[in-house]
Amino acid sequence: RYPWIRAALCCSPEIAEIARRHNDANVLVLGARYISEHDSIECVKKFLNTPFDGGRHEARIKMLNEYV
Repeated sequence: RYPWIRAALCCSPEIAEIARRHNDANVLVLGARYISEHDSIECVKKFLNTPFDGGRHEARIKMLNEYV
């Protein structure tokens, strides 16, 4: 594990959005065998355009950072 890196394996745009909103993911991981080119592009768009919600999710991020 590397400090301040939160990677998310995403197989749909919805998962990419939730990874950003709830986990403040900053690395998007796409499995080439399990996702179409179209869905990959949509995941990237969602990932780049979705902000972190903060609030109740900040405690989880703080806890993850303590394990580094």
